[in-house]
Amino acid sequence: MGKGGGCMPTKNKFPINEPSAERPVIQTDITTGSEAEWSKKLRIFIVFYSMYGHVETLARRMKKGVDGIEGVEGVLYMVPEILAPDVLEQMKVPPKNDDIPVISVDELIEADGFLFGFPTRYGCMAAQMKAFFDSTGKLWREQKLAGLPAGFFVSTGTQGGGQETTSWTAVTQLAHHGMLYVPIGYTFGAGMFRMDSISGGSPYGAGTFSGDGSREPSEPELALAEHQGKCMAMTVKRLAQ
Repeated sequence: MGKGGGCMPTKNKFPINEPSAERPVIQTDITTGSEAEWSKKLRIFIVFYSMYGHVETLARRMKKGVDGIEGVEGVLYMVPEILAPDVLEQMKVPPKNDDIPVISVDELIEADGFLFGFPTRYGCMAAQMKAFFDSTGKLWREQKLAGLPAGFFVSTGTQGGGQETTSWTAVTQLAHHGMLYVPIGYTFGAGMFRMDSISGGSPYGAGTFSGDGSREPSEPELALAEHQGKCMAMTVKRLAQ
């Protein structure tokens, strides 16, 4: 599956327009029936934009969920900032953490799956994430990401600010690339029906409420993010078999 290029994601199928698979992962021993890992773990790229840190906090917890599934690892990436430094200073945006690299478009083809995170802007993804998707035209032309699973997680300022719409309006990006949208549904169980506290998230994916910016993601929100990471990791493993 890892490189996309087809609607039937499998590690045993070579990507379209590529002479050979670059990163085979699983080989079955014909004498014992056991599976041996050829090279690297399956990798889920957790690609996000975070202005004030709320989405980044979800992303880090999501990586914990991915890493908890054997044979899969989460890799954190930020998308490029498009606002000028003086504008960010006026908005009192804190500096970005140096331990998370900025992703390039060409690196996307190295993933086996994706979790994209972003804050909402009027019910849609923030311009920084949209600009990044807009820059993936060369991958779209060759359908390099087709067949790869992807999910979303978000941050909104209020309860009615787009916990669901921010994700479902982003599905168009995946559709044009031929990617497979993987929501979490209600797989988190009772945790998604709690009414004793305010908590972000929806069947579309994990989420948090930032309020005026001072509210940090709560433990229930972080637990849902970790759960989404585990769900995506298990999905990627199933598709790779």
